[in-house]
Amino acid sequence: MSERITKNMARNIYFGGGLFAILVFTGLTFDTVNQIPKLSHENTMTKSVALGKKVWEDNDCIGCHTLMGEGAYYAPELGNAYKRLGAGDEKTFKEYLSGWMAAQPLDVPDRRKMPQFHLTPEQIDNLADFLIWTSKVNNQEWPPNIQG
Repeated sequence: MSERITKNMARNIYFGGGLFAILVFTGLTFDTVNQIPKLSHENTMTKSVALGKKVWEDNDCIGCHTLMGEGAYYAPELGNAYKRLGAGDEKTFKEYLSGWMAAQPLDVPDRRKMPQFHLTPEQIDNLADFLIWTSKVNNQEWPPNIQG
């Protein structure tokens, strides 16, 4: 074998490598598309969940909290709040969230303070439904610990 790469060899490496990359990308794309039904959320999004998402967005909750690892890291992760705080019981979680929101801001020294948003009970219920729905999304074990 010669020590120099000829134009022919370079062309073959270029096109061969390109074709290999396209095949790998296509294979991974098909695999991802086939995985989506397994990862999809079983429950359909209800009107209450959609209204809860609107409350989430209107009050810029993501400006402080993370949801499935996305958002600001100032306050706790809320993608798993239902499992973490409600112990899997919707009524308990809704009562907890309602009490928590009503008690804000807590007067605890040297602690970050959550503002009082003055949400109606219906808005808090919708927000709870959104967080419950979010916690049921298969996020492939993210975040890696229960506290986010």
